[in-house]
Amino acid sequence: MRRITRIATVGIASAALALSATACGGKKSSDTSSSEEKSAAIAYDIGGRGDQSFNDAAYEGLAKAEKDLQIKGAQAEPTDGEGEADKVQRLTELARKGNNPVIGVGFAYAPAIKKVAEKFPDTTFGIIDDTSVTAKNIANLVFSEEQGSYLAGVAAAKASKTGTVGFIGGVEVPLIKKFEAGFAQGVKDTNPNAKVLTQYLTQPPNFDGFAKPDLGKAAAEGQLDKGADVIYAAAGLAGSGAIEATAAKGKWAIGVDSDQYNQAGLAKYKNSILTSVTKDVADSVYNLIKSVKDGKPESGEVRYGLDKDGVGLADSNPEYKKMTDVIAAVDKAKADIIAKKIEVKTAP
Repeated sequence: MRRITRIATVGIASAALALSATACGGKKSSDTSSSEEKSAAIAYDIGGRGDQSFNDAAYEGLAKAEKDLQIKGAQAEPTDGEGEADKVQRLTELARKGNNPVIGVGFAYAPAIKKVAEKFPDTTFGIIDDTSVTAKNIANLVFSEEQGSYLAGVAAAKASKTGTVGFIGGVEVPLIKKFEAGFAQGVKDTNPNAKVLTQYLTQPPNFDGFAKPDLGKAAAEGQLDKGADVIYAAAGLAGSGAIEATAAKGKWAIGVDSDQYNQAGLAKYKNSILTSVTKDVADSVYNLIKSVKDGKPESGEVRYGLDKDGVGLADSNPEYKKMTDVIAAVDKAKADIIAKKIEVKTAP
């Protein structure tokens, strides 16, 4: 995890230069653009950019907006052990620089966005994975994670040879419980005799379970020792440790948030990543930025589910594509969820 907060104006062609700018010394968007040029900003969650998962997906949306919408992008990193005041300061600085929208990546930004949005009523604020804070200038970008996780449970149950699979949650909070609930239900609906091993890495207010790969690695090793041959980790950067451990044993891992088979930082383990539960965080970020630029900013709950391909299951691994029985079962489950024949639980 990064230990220095930095707010950087980032362009696709000059990312390396931009990432070196800091909140104290970095140029404001207006310093490098005309007064009419639009700008948007994202403030990263625990783990920061480079987590090969949640935060990187948000960056993809910003980068796409920079390219397609001709806007300037700014990014701000978290710091270790930061409190609400740090988040308030970060969001305030981004808003003061004229960025619109300003997007908090993750539910941890909820209290800070509530405070800062009141001070900047003409700025649209987005928050990903939270509906607890509401205002006319706040867009709540949320996902039906339990639906995508249900499909992962179906795939895990079909691919498992031992009948034992594992779920690793980064931090035991309601959001991650949705991942657990959907996964366990998908496994049991597919194979009632299957065993689901569940472990959370940390409890709030300790959020290291989203940031430290060694925690995910140790948890996965423990589940592998108990016979699990498919492990699904919803743990941000810590999930990369679980993938590493699973690959070392020649078993299957299921990624989360991004298509982790295609993440460069996980390339050495890609052959062990059966599939990934994807959340279209990139599109949610892009769509909010576009709505502001078009003069019709999104507001209130904006939900992404299976019906809109807002969540899903990746099929990048060629080995997965060969598993016709797994794919058939997943496709049927997806159709049944969309048709409301299957109601997926949001809590275990």
